[in-house]
Amino acid sequence: MKRTAASLFLMAALLIPGHSQTIPDQDYSTADLEDNFIKPSPEYGTDCWWWWLNGNVTREAITSDLEAMKEKGFHGAMIFDAGGHNQRGNRDIPAGPLFASEEWRKLFVHALDEAERLGLEIGFNIQSGWNLGGPFITPEKAAKMLTYSKTEISGGTEVSISLPQPPSRRGFYRDIAVLAFPVDSSRISDEPVRGLDLKMGVHELGGSAPDCRFLLTNDPKAFRGADKPAFVVSSSQVRDISGLMSEDGQLRWKCPEGKWVVMRVGYTCTGAVVSTCSKGWEGLVLDYMDPEAFDFYVSEVVQPILDDAAHHVGRTLKYMETDSWECGGMNWSKGFEEYFRNYMGYDLLPYLPVAAGFVVDDISTSNAFLADFRKTIADAVANNHYRRFADFAHRNGMAILPESAGPHAGPLDGIKNYSHSDIMMSEFWAPSPHRPRTADRFFLKQASSAAHVYGRKIVGAESFTTIGPHWNDLIWHAQKPSFDHEICAGLNRVYFHTFTCSPKEMGLPGQEYFAGTHINPRLTWWAESTPFMEYLTRVQFLVQNGRFVADALYYYGDHVPNVLPYKHSDIAGTLPGYDFDAIDENALLSVEVDDRGMLVTSSGMEYRVLVLPSHRVLSLAVLEKVARLLRKGATVIGDKPEACVSLKGGTRAAKRFASLAGRIWDGSVKGECYHYGKGRVFTGITANEYFRAEQLPPDFTADSDLSSFDYIHYRIAGKDFWFISNMADREIQSRFTFRAAGRPEIWNPLDGSVRKLDDFECGSRTVTVPLRFDPCGSIFIAFDRNEKAADDWKEKVSGHDDVRPNYPEVTVCQVLEGTWDVYFDPAKGGPGHVVFDSLQDWSLSSDASVRYYSGTAAYSKEFTFDSVGTPSARFCVELGSVLDVGFARVRLNGVDKGIVWTAPFRVDVTDELREGTNLLEVEVVNSWYNRVAGDQLHPEIPGTTSTNIELIHDFRGVRKETITLSPSGLMGPVKIVKLTE
Repeated sequence: MKRTAASLFLMAALLIPGHSQTIPDQDYSTADLEDNFIKPSPEYGTDCWWWWLNGNVTREAITSDLEAMKEKGFHGAMIFDAGGHNQRGNRDIPAGPLFASEEWRKLFVHALDEAERLGLEIGFNIQSGWNLGGPFITPEKAAKMLTYSKTEISGGTEVSISLPQPPSRRGFYRDIAVLAFPVDSSRISDEPVRGLDLKMGVHELGGSAPDCRFLLTNDPKAFRGADKPAFVVSSSQVRDISGLMSEDGQLRWKCPEGKWVVMRVGYTCTGAVVSTCSKGWEGLVLDYMDPEAFDFYVSEVVQPILDDAAHHVGRTLKYMETDSWECGGMNWSKGFEEYFRNYMGYDLLPYLPVAAGFVVDDISTSNAFLADFRKTIADAVANNHYRRFADFAHRNGMAILPESAGPHAGPLDGIKNYSHSDIMMSEFWAPSPHRPRTADRFFLKQASSAAHVYGRKIVGAESFTTIGPHWNDLIWHAQKPSFDHEICAGLNRVYFHTFTCSPKEMGLPGQEYFAGTHINPRLTWWAESTPFMEYLTRVQFLVQNGRFVADALYYYGDHVPNVLPYKHSDIAGTLPGYDFDAIDENALLSVEVDDRGMLVTSSGMEYRVLVLPSHRVLSLAVLEKVARLLRKGATVIGDKPEACVSLKGGTRAAKRFASLAGRIWDGSVKGECYHYGKGRVFTGITANEYFRAEQLPPDFTADSDLSSFDYIHYRIAGKDFWFISNMADREIQSRFTFRAAGRPEIWNPLDGSVRKLDDFECGSRTVTVPLRFDPCGSIFIAFDRNEKAADDWKEKVSGHDDVRPNYPEVTVCQVLEGTWDVYFDPAKGGPGHVVFDSLQDWSLSSDASVRYYSGTAAYSKEFTFDSVGTPSARFCVELGSVLDVGFARVRLNGVDKGIVWTAPFRVDVTDELREGTNLLEVEVVNSWYNRVAGDQLHPEIPGTTSTNIELIHDFRGVRKETITLSPSGLMGPVKIVKLTE
């Protein structure tokens, strides 16, 4: 039996070269920065997952979509062929051309031709659906897993037995080894290796970036189920008798005395299949650990697409993508045993009995081997799949942006995978019944950390994913806070999930994916969406051009799976007030210390301290790196590591680890400071406690409850910028303190305005500023880093008593009560003109044509006003509550004042408001939801909508008794307010 690995597999086990590039500050003058902030280039626009559902697209629909994207300032689109239209109780749609077929490729090239005409950049998912694979992936190239059979024999005689072939799937099986070892009833462990399937990488551990460090231990509290006794096997007594088994499985062996177990170990398919693909692309998942399998896939599928698109490759066609890992576990591939030996430095065969539930040597040894086993799988995935993907793309002048780092906790080292990406791609979710908890929706911190430490500019995300809502998304209350939250975690480019292409033959609102916030030109509110799109672009312009500022560098360990949780889990112990980046083992090994004691990554990022993980597990390589950093003057926060949970290097490495840890942490008292070389190690405290003890002012803090706010700090063009988000849906006023100097400026991404503030206080290292935030509001606040400018301003305002407040006083002058004339367009099923005695919810109307109305309704009201003459005051119309998506256009006395879409829905009407009679007109748009609901609740009445989405099903696909309508319309109270300095 041969057990020799393919040369490609072995070559991939070599050290991964890092992408060494820095992210310099952009060379903007302040004036240039302000000009670009008002009207940023489409270079900073949003992108989208452009769904080609079931391949059902047309040339006309493609052109229409791309022109709509261009109109709204998009940067580009990611073509994503997929199914999913009929999940969760939704209906099927017609099948178009099979993904990657000749007909499909013609449509693809047409999309590139049109994108080139319009100046849009295009990428594509190299797979239909996700989990790379397809109908032509044979079991030899599919994802694989260990399998085994056990045979007990009594020794002291010549044995001739047939070893049963281990269980297999898809008719595929290959042998790895035949192992024999003695078992002795006197060597029984009452404690088995707990969670064995998880520790073997057989399964994923969840879809929301779970903490997987428990797999390093055998803590009974971390694992379910009763303990069963297990035999203890000595690794030194495990014999490889593979050469004694014939090809037909017949073993002839002179077995020594005693009771023996013979394990026939091999590998088979996991059986994982492609998910959410278009019709005809069903098939097995690719072996992510086999470089030859990846090469086969791209030669069969991707290269023909690139050949047809040759003129556009590297120009208009710039990106390739694969989606997140959702294919379960995989733990073997051809030649894996040699890969393991090359990577870990020892033979894994003597430890494979652990796969059958035996304890090898002891529990700690077994767990250490299993940790090495998973770490090697993760390295093979990173090296043989994602690195190979990057190499292929780069040879074609393209970049990759795979969702390669979770949040599904497969056998991955997330940041290591990201090290091969050109754009760090993650995901975040808007609120929905499927993911109501914050911890299950936000995953950007890992991607932005990887971008910072590996020197990449763009941090993207599949954005606003939901399962449950359809069309009825309250943008300011759901999408905007979700976006703001992830901007504060390091996001800088949105990829809308999802923008579905729908041929006109599919009607309105047309075909849609079962999940995601629907963004496309068929929306009732697409015409009103421009201010929302401009907001996203302005924010992205600044954060893409900034250099992130953080105080701590958190080493997130070498355990596998390793997927960083969301920022506010505070795994680094820095919050509130101090930020951090996470770093993986590979990148940490290249970190240096400068003459100020600052930690400096190869990308040029700087940090004050290194924070070690709380589980007290380090690899020997990392411990030795920590020692070198300390000798050069670094500051490290972390308790003494207890183990490396690895067999790499054997007893010699273990002794080296214990000796070095003992020298660095010279004692066992918590809360001590240990000196090592020029550096210091602090134990028993968090990074936050350390910074405060060192009297380092928080980077950002507030007099009020800081839990309502999030922030991120960048340096751009000689200025310090903080983006601050009010996560509460109420107005908040407070005093905020920044580690900065000089006069503050507010850069408002809602309208592109920049204004300098007068009311602030300068401390020795801080500036305190009174600020007011609207519900779910956000701003940039900037400080000039020019010390002379700051000093000049301090001198100018010194002793000034007459300081203008940062915000005007808001006084309600009048509430517009009583009747409103409302026009519901008959062409959209509305009744025409109606009179509301007071503002009311359309969905509660007794008139079905109002109750089920979707689209724009025009409100009008005459009112008398007599307080215009107040000197220096500004006047605004404030709409109060606007449902269900929250877009409204305001006109006063015939003058269009534009669209409002965020609370408090306020628009300045000072120049239009007059004493006496005034006419206020407000156009309010709601979503498709109620019209679709009405048509589906009353199929006996001819409807106006056509879609595959069935609203009668809940987010699980379970049929409901009825469809609850979405509250809609102008709810008010509508006010005239006065703003006085």
